[in-house]
Amino acid sequence: MTEATYYFIGIKGSGMSALALVLHDLGHQVLGSDITQYTFTQKGLAAAGITMLPFDPANLKPGYTVIAGNSFTDEHPEIKQAKAMGLKVYRYHEFLGQLINGYTSIGVAGAHGKTSTTGLLAHTLSGVAKTSYLIGDGTGKGVRDSKFFVFEADEYRRHFLAYHPDYMIMTNIDFDHPDYYHGFEDVYDAFETEANQVQKAIVAWGDDPWLRKLKAKVPVYYYGTSDRDDFQARNVKRDTKGSSFDAYFHDELIGHFFVPLFGEHSVLNALAVVAVAHMEKLDAGLIARELGNFSGVKRRFAEKDLKDMIIVDDYAHHPNEIKATLDAARQKYPDKAIIAVFQPHTYSRTQAYEPQYVQVLSQADQTFLTPIFSSAREKNGKIRSEDIVAQIKGAAVIQQADMRPLLKFHHAVVVFMGAGDIQKYEKAYEDLLSQE
Repeated sequence: MTEATYYFIGIKGSGMSALALVLHDLGHQVLGSDITQYTFTQKGLAAAGITMLPFDPANLKPGYTVIAGNSFTDEHPEIKQAKAMGLKVYRYHEFLGQLINGYTSIGVAGAHGKTSTTGLLAHTLSGVAKTSYLIGDGTGKGVRDSKFFVFEADEYRRHFLAYHPDYMIMTNIDFDHPDYYHGFEDVYDAFETEANQVQKAIVAWGDDPWLRKLKAKVPVYYYGTSDRDDFQARNVKRDTKGSSFDAYFHDELIGHFFVPLFGEHSVLNALAVVAVAHMEKLDAGLIARELGNFSGVKRRFAEKDLKDMIIVDDYAHHPNEIKATLDAARQKYPDKAIIAVFQPHTYSRTQAYEPQYVQVLSQADQTFLTPIFSSAREKNGKIRSEDIVAQIKGAAVIQQADMRPLLKFHHAVVVFMGAGDIQKYEKAYEDLLSQE
């Protein structure tokens, strides 16, 4: 790829910021625009010296190649200006679909677990071979002359159909975007279409009934803990230090692996990484070494100690993700009370999964819900957080302006979960706790 100047419209988006970092590392000039409000993704951009401007059509200059975030319509003033100037305009997924050509590309798709699995895969392969990667937590790295390109493939609005990777890990199929998909069959159709664009092989979670139905032009290898899986984790042990297992391909022992991660899903994510590495004939001992020193990804069970409390920040916003996060907390801290603080994300999702939210949040020792985080597409709805807490024993709604109900807990774990601005609630609690 010859050196160019890339201008990102919506550069602070999690995928966009990661892609900007990749192109910067590969030697291109990169700049972009976004809202002026601080977001966690801009830290990496600032560290790389990438210019972030407020939205303004006057930012566009002749010769720029424009990459537009998928959150913006063609009516956005900067997109209109770019087209009026005759600049080449790509959507994020379109550009990424072209970028991965020329590498051994490995995508990670699924309703849940994409970011964690992509991060684990990127870290592991980077320790063994030159690897560029793009992770949905805003992390991106471009390495010249890379063998591998690891990336997160989002199924929302079928954007991942822009990708034709060599391998695809599929973690699960779930009805996670009720604002776009019509139901499970619609989601499955998208995944099967993508499966038929994969070039070498698919690695799919064996316990997902929808993934078991996949028909593709390339081999589909299933991973899990069942005898019917191609790649199996056997002798699984989970304790307060992490999770270990023996990995088998059919009855062939690949090796013994340990990850300093928690929750049943962490074993599965690691096994998917082992499966891809095995197909690429990478040294199992080196893979084990790299898995063993993984430190996690942003906003996925990110921990800090404050006073006598352990505070966890996690992106979990779907019932299955909440279940996995609480499972991880129980594994690592079996002797502590687990306090869940959850911010429901969008009215449509909250209403669609109300019974499931009640079920999984009841697993915490104490549950708090914040008011529902609305989106640009949905400003209001028929459901409130009060409707959910009324069905959970002892649960309550908590407000950012008054986090004092959390101060009664000591020597416990508070897990803040959500995809909106839950971190504002977390900070408000930390400020209060610091003053105690």
